[in-house]
Amino acid sequence: MPSLPQEGVIQGPSPLDLNTELPYQSTMKRKVRKKKKKGTITANVAGTKFEIVRLVIDEMGFMKTPDEDETSNLIWCDSAVQQEKISELQNYQRINHFPGMGEICRKDFLARNMTKMIKSRPLDYTFVPRTWIFPAEYTQFQNYVKELKKKRKQKTFIVKPANGAMGHGISLIRNGDKLPSQDHLIVQEYIEKPFLMEGYKFDLRIYILVTSCDPLKIFLYHDGLVRMGTEKYIPPNESNLTQLYMHLTNYSVNKHNERFERDETENKGSKRSIKWFTEFLQANQHDVAKFWSDISELVVKTLIVAEPHVLHAYRMCRPGQPPGSESVCFEVLGFDILLDRKLKPWLLEINRAPSFGTDQKIDYDVKRGVLLNALKLLNIRTSDKRRNLAKQKAEAQRRLYGQNSIKRLLPGSSDWEQQRHQLERRKEELKERLAQVRKQISREEHENRHMGNYRRIYPPEDKALLEKYENLLAVAFQTFLSGRAASFQRELNNPLKRMKEEDILDLLEQCEIDDEKLMGKTTKTRGPKGRITHYVVKLFKNT
Repeated sequence: MPSLPQEGVIQGPSPLDLNTELPYQSTMKRKVRKKKKKGTITANVAGTKFEIVRLVIDEMGFMKTPDEDETSNLIWCDSAVQQEKISELQNYQRINHFPGMGEICRKDFLARNMTKMIKSRPLDYTFVPRTWIFPAEYTQFQNYVKELKKKRKQKTFIVKPANGAMGHGISLIRNGDKLPSQDHLIVQEYIEKPFLMEGYKFDLRIYILVTSCDPLKIFLYHDGLVRMGTEKYIPPNESNLTQLYMHLTNYSVNKHNERFERDETENKGSKRSIKWFTEFLQANQHDVAKFWSDISELVVKTLIVAEPHVLHAYRMCRPGQPPGSESVCFEVLGFDILLDRKLKPWLLEINRAPSFGTDQKIDYDVKRGVLLNALKLLNIRTSDKRRNLAKQKAEAQRRLYGQNSIKRLLPGSSDWEQQRHQLERRKEELKERLAQVRKQISREEHENRHMGNYRRIYPPEDKALLEKYENLLAVAFQTFLSGRAASFQRELNNPLKRMKEEDILDLLEQCEIDDEKLMGKTTKTRGPKGRITHYVVKLFKNT
């Protein structure tokens, strides 16, 4: 479905909009900006118009900086940011957008990328309504309509502007002949048999947090919004195609209907919580666990389509940053999902700038939780900036004095020197991987303690499901970034990637034993190392 209101480019209020509705006001008092103290986490919120973002920043104890300050720990912008800005960030900083995410957040880009993935893995991508991109696929659409006529079938199609928002320009048609051939449009098969509540059609706004693309990490917020139409649903026919309050679930459309109900209780009104909806499902003997599982799978598979684009763009912005480093980017996405009468979820669209407006109490309660839990998960620390500056200084000194941990192997080196050099390289790679694993363990421990209402859905704990997703990732790289697919596959297949801390320590110990032997030192027996030696040979035979 089209986006919630106030998404995309930041716009000022229209004079016509003033005083038309009073947003929900929190009882929390805004803090007065104080003088910046040493050891304070800072946030630049000049790029947002949403008051809830500032309130949550205050609640977290962050210090808001002047608008022109570019050194803040956290930078929050409503709209997407230029790649140059991401390139200029220091490692201690965090910004709330990834480069490349537009590949699934623009309607036309999403349709194009999903079509490619469906061709590669049709059985895995059955959650997207059949879609055509005009004008490029106008002929294919007309051929499809002709085939329907031959079979004496009639379908309804929903027509959307390729880069529209807030329900503007959306219409329903049953006669495809009337569509203009040159307009930039998205045409989709309309899902005529949706799951209804109290006779009304509705969709779900699901909030997703992506904390890293290298490696990919996805969290799903276990609440959200149920957004209902404001006219009782009747399957589309020639007489009701223009009744958008019946067929569209956009808040930005339905709020203008006099029948739109603003109710402060979560089980009434035209906007409700997903928490209430899952309780409704349970009360009506529906499988709530399967509901969340299906939603999670839809989200992960969709972000797998985005991952080649996002990872490539991110690495272009942050060259030389080793895998596993702290991501300077994160993103809160709004997935719009429709349920059919069998409770199968269908992806409508993804918003990279979901509205954080709080017109009602339910908006405030849900969106505050989304933001507060997200910032806690990010683990922004006061020490990040200090450590980053110390690391930069140490690296500059190493470059200045030519201090490298491994000396270059000179031409004509002896076999003994070559073997020692190879061992040093092994040890350095193992130490680097050990540091990455320990950082990863530390991050996961923090996440597990501070997840709040989020759940980690990628990587999943289920090994079979993880393998399935990794296979889809390999297909996505081959489909969208074929030139780099082999490199990505090598990363996935690297045996070190799956090793635990104790395995790496065993390998390091074996390297030390091999080094002592080369140096002619006597080594104490430290237990059987046949398994470890096998790993060493397998890992480093090509180095």
